[in-house]
Amino acid sequence: MKLIHFALLASFSLLSACSILPKAEPSDVYRLPAAQAPASASSAATQHWSLRLNKLQASEALNRPNIAVIPQGDVISSYKASRWSDPAPVLVRNRLLDGFARDGRVTLLSTDDSNFAADLELGGNLQAFQTEYQGNQASVVVRVDALLVRGYDQKILASRRFEERQPLNDVQVPAVVAGFGQASDRLTAKVVAWAVDQGQKVAPVKP
Repeated sequence: MKLIHFALLASFSLLSACSILPKAEPSDVYRLPAAQAPASASSAATQHWSLRLNKLQASEALNRPNIAVIPQGDVISSYKASRWSDPAPVLVRNRLLDGFARDGRVTLLSTDDSNFAADLELGGNLQAFQTEYQGNQASVVVRVDALLVRGYDQKILASRRFEERQPLNDVQVPAVVAGFGQASDRLTAKVVAWAVDQGQKVAPVKP
């Protein structure tokens, strides 16, 4: 009987301890907003080389679903109870994939989620994907160091830094997310134009 009594007391104590643990706070999950403006029709000829889009390398702070913010100095934080649907490098890669598809000049597209070989690969480093404060003014900052690489030997053929800043009049999370969408739209358009221009120069000529 004493053993049973002790076991019941231990179980009750364990249940009581579990009941006072803090509950996980629910998070609002945001996708990167869809492109707001349709891609302009291009008069340039369709390219016959293939392109694989790789996830960008990123720091640990950006390689996660948190919506990053730098409120002051060098402190990296994140918005409470809000997160992205995917880590930032995946969001940017998928946005670029959509940008190339909408542009229409490069039709042979794939991503590093597949094992398809491609003539050229687009990758690089995601240096910033966050909100930054300067005094009382907040801006979304998206910065990418892009690399265009030859597929069969991984030789770097071209590189360029792209950066977009979107000032925010409203710092509530939905408005911040919209700012990320706007900055990503502009950056995507510039990366697509650059990559197509470089690809025309360096891609192998096919019969």
